[in-house]
Amino acid sequence: MRKLKNNELNRISVASFKATPKTPIIVVLDNIRSLNNIGSVFRTSDAFLIEKIYLCGITAIPPNKDIHRTALGATESVDWEYVEDTLELVHKLKNEGVKVLAIEQAENSTKLNTFTPEKNEKYAIVMGNEVKGVQQEVVNASDLCIEIPQLGTKHSLNISVTTGVVLWDLFVKISLDS
Repeated sequence: MRKLKNNELNRISVASFKATPKTPIIVVLDNIRSLNNIGSVFRTSDAFLIEKIYLCGITAIPPNKDIHRTALGATESVDWEYVEDTLELVHKLKNEGVKVLAIEQAENSTKLNTFTPEKNEKYAIVMGNEVKGVQQEVVNASDLCIEIPQLGTKHSLNISVTTGVVLWDLFVKISLDS
């Protein structure tokens, strides 16, 4: 087995990325404070052809050298928009027919491994602040709360890791459904 060289990876250009059909998933970052986490979410969103990222509240926006350092150019490929109020955005998305999933540990949450996306549905996943999580009012307004089952002592994952796990899971489930 031989590792592939960068020129063998068949990477598409930013223009090709923009023209490629997207996975019907939107990422909402609710008051994310770490610039590295923001950059990582951009990079993961690029990998899975995510439709758009909304940066809300205190979440920093590109251009920013610390975001860029982790995103490695994904801020140029993935569509994004800043919206100050996460709750207003959630209401707007729901009015547009998007199913909003808060990614949070909560009463009566649905475990990610048991969640089945509906065919021809668009989803928005809301990722919360590193310390406080998704705002309670945003959880209340969401269609569903999704939780990653965890068995260790910490019962929390970094937001960039959580986003990667959730996007991969949804990407696979949606791709298999197509």
